[in-house]
Amino acid sequence: MSESTPAPDRRNFLAKAAAVVVGGLISVVAPVAGLFTLLDPLRRKTDTRGLVRVASLASLATDGQPRKFPVLDTLVDAWNKTENVPVGSVYLQRTGDATVRVLNSVCPHLGCSVGYNASTHGYFCPCHRSSFTLDGAIADPKSPSPRGMDELEAVVRDGEVWVRFQNFRKGSPDKIAV
Repeated sequence: MSESTPAPDRRNFLAKAAAVVVGGLISVVAPVAGLFTLLDPLRRKTDTRGLVRVASLASLATDGQPRKFPVLDTLVDAWNKTENVPVGSVYLQRTGDATVRVLNSVCPHLGCSVGYNASTHGYFCPCHRSSFTLDGAIADPKSPSPRGMDELEAVVRDGEVWVRFQNFRKGSPDKIAV
């Protein structure tokens, strides 16, 4: 009787090689797909705030009396989209048949909410006594505010007032968007 030495099994080799290749593909494809899912918010374009509908032109007084309106916008973060979120407020003032002046209702000094005083026809910040004229300019030279109220871009389209809402750095004489 002769001792038999096992001969290399080619079929066994091919099965093992195929298992290594398939296992390698799976171990590479799955983490790459997970990485794309995880980094998906980073590859999206940054949310650049566009125009936001604030009010109808008919809701503004024709005599130039300003009126305060909340600004509601859609906020998008990494994976969430939330609609009608209050992001601030503005004063709208009709300056013509189809023209509007828009002022951010936040004081440029330290960010307090500015109120409108109908008896003086101007704006007043109760925190540090800054006062502003009807067009948003500083009314009192002793005012602690470093600049007038921040005017925003507005478009009147089909009887609706659309505003490009943004906030600016507080305490700075320069109007720097944040």
